Amino acid sequence: MTTASPISVQLYTVRDAIAADLPGTLKRIADLGYTQVEPYAFVDRVDEYAEALPAAGLTAPSAHVGLIGKDLEPIFAAATRLGVGTIIDPHIDETRWVTREDVEAIAAELGEIADAAAAHDLRIGYHNHAFELENLIDGTPALEVFAAALPANVVLEIDTYWVEVGGVDAAELLARLGDKVQFLHVKDGPKNKNDVEQVAVGRGSMPVRDILQAARQATPVVELDDHAGDVFTALADSLEFLQGVRA
Repeated sequence: MTTASPISVQLYTVRDAIAADLPGTLKRIADLGYTQVEPYAFVDRVDEYAEALPAAGLTAPSAHVGLIGKDLEPIFAAATRLGVGTIIDPHIDETRWVTREDVEAIAAELGEIADAAAAHDLRIGYHNHAFELENLIDGTPALEVFAAALPANVVLEIDTYWVEVGGVDAAELLARLGDKVQFLHVKDGPKNKNDVEQVAVGRGSMPVRDILQAARQATPVVELDDHAGDVFTALADSLEFLQGVRA
């Protein structure tokens, strides 16, 4: 299997190292063989990222930051400065994913934000957790109700691990959602909610090959929410596994 999308890494994985030494951490990630990263909370540290990303030879095609109810112009300006093309809202409160009306309202709000972002040549996306799959609306996972209501200018970043934790087959979901999915969070582990049990991609019980096959158009983004061992070792092992799968 081949794909044009380089493998990225969500920097939340190395948040402790980022807090201590952002430039050094980015260099370490580049030295592992990654060429792309997905920053989080990047607006407050935009000056540092603007210097450290090119210094490490990295690009950031996507980034996480809360969007609904926020002052958007500083977010758009920071994203533009860093060369981020897609800004992804990483979490919208679980209480808003219970009724069809609320879920469709979220889709509409993100559509309005996407309209504003388009003036800056930016794209908007949303990243799921488990609850959007666990919450059913007329028997359908709330995430799929959301996807059906989503305007064409909003994309999805599907966290495949949380999809499976939420009780839905990730590869089958990706097939149903199609090209709306432009990014994948690829992670592995025992498929439970104990983050520290997450492991390097390829070392757990996730059907990674099926997932990548089901969404070849999407950029894979490696993430560990937590990990009992050394996260840099896990990132190195994840990249090696994914490169082998996609060779």
